[in-house]
Amino acid sequence: MLSNSQFLDVIKDSFKTYLSVGTSRSTAKLKSLHGKIARDLQEAFGPEYTIQSQGYGMDKEGCLDGRYYPKNVDITISLRGKPVAGYAVKFVMRNYSQNSNNYFENMLGETANLRANAIPYFQIFIIFDKVPYYKAGGTFQKWDVITQHNLDKYVKISADNPDTFFHTPDKTLVVLLSLKEQPGKTFINDSDYAAHYLSRINENGLITYSNKINDVFGDSVILNNYEDYIKRTVFISKGKMK
Repeated sequence: MLSNSQFLDVIKDSFKTYLSVGTSRSTAKLKSLHGKIARDLQEAFGPEYTIQSQGYGMDKEGCLDGRYYPKNVDITISLRGKPVAGYAVKFVMRNYSQNSNNYFENMLGETANLRANAIPYFQIFIIFDKVPYYKAGGTFQKWDVITQHNLDKYVKISADNPDTFFHTPDKTLVVLLSLKEQPGKTFINDSDYAAHYLSRINENGLITYSNKINDVFGDSVILNNYEDYIKRTVFISKGKMK
């Protein structure tokens, strides 16, 4: 299984792909990230389970039957041919303040749909503690600085009991990252930002875990500990499949 430091390297590779592709809408940036997580889950679950994801196995998403509608899921866990659990991965790299409530509301809805059908469901939310905010056309406008307040909704949901609230993921991993800055550097647009960080992508310590917020999360949210998250989610899944 990837260590927490190795997981940072996987995130860096995903960031590099995003910078090279030039759009946050492309799924290419997530393919290697999903694939590496899926490989770890295969190792943790064991050979009797089948893991389906982009970047691993059949190289495509699987589908879970929700209570209200079927849902394609980033990573699907199947046992004896039946999909039995799922993982969603969100990596936000720009314009967080514009979309933060939509991200959260979508997560609540898809989680409730699946967990109301007795399917364990887990979330991974990755974001830098400072992301660029672009106007239409890609012109740089400001920095979205992620503060404790921005993550209050995750603190609140971390105190929920997933056995009581179906909209609460069985376990959520919040990964808050710091991207090394160059003092005095300003950006004109998204292309300028991409060129700058592509030129520094192999720099040691370019991406690190951020310590800019306090870990005040309850039991259902894990902060910056990928190894613990994988172990706990596999334990939860297998326990609910008995």
